[in-house]
Amino acid sequence: MTRRLLPFAALVMFSSSVALAQSTRATAPANTLSPAEKKAGWKLLFDGTSLAAWRGYQQADLPPEWMAIDGTMTKVKTTNDIVTREQYGDFELVLDWKLPMRGNSGIFYRATEKETKVYWSAPEYQLAEDSLTPDSRNLMTSVAAVYGFYPSKRGVVHRAGEWNTTRLVAKGPHVEHWLNGELVAQYELWSPEWLLKLRGDPNDPARKPLKFAPYADFGMAKTGFIAVQGDHNGELSMRNIKIRELK
Repeated sequence: MTRRLLPFAALVMFSSSVALAQSTRATAPANTLSPAEKKAGWKLLFDGTSLAAWRGYQQADLPPEWMAIDGTMTKVKTTNDIVTREQYGDFELVLDWKLPMRGNSGIFYRATEKETKVYWSAPEYQLAEDSLTPDSRNLMTSVAAVYGFYPSKRGVVHRAGEWNTTRLVAKGPHVEHWLNGELVAQYELWSPEWLLKLRGDPNDPARKPLKFAPYADFGMAKTGFIAVQGDHNGELSMRNIKIRELK
């Protein structure tokens, strides 16, 4: 995994936000914001009952398979992907999620609706339990990986059926994937390294282009939707979905 050191100020900002999220999560009821979070600019994308912040990909309304159940935003079978009604550029996203055995989903960011599928336009934070899911056998496509681009690591995700906490930071080209309080992947969008991974190297047969390469606008948007994958079979539950824009 390629890791770059952030400037000290950025590290302080990101570490402070982690501490804030952890301290308020311990005291605030589920699907609510503490006064400190509100002051810091956080907004809920799900309050435990209303799904108004979401709609279907390339649709005006939310697919009926996505439901509010016992304070969770849940789908129990294959359905359409969903996107936020608002778009985000520089942001910090936090949410809890759980999947059953063999569960598989994903979170996409700065997504557009130009293509037939959301994953042809946007990078993905992979959601999966880490044992029998086919994608989990490869660190490049396992839980919390930058799907296909940068690997995750073993031993961070909780067992199937248990809650995990994801944190996703996008500030300009810099992106961080966090899982259960641990930074598992970070990278620079649009960098020479990222472009080489995407498009491959015609002079090096070992560096083949990724499956996203034919889509010219893949990963290029500086502002876009947050999206959640629904087209895999099985259940996905989420709660405490909150976001703040970074200035």
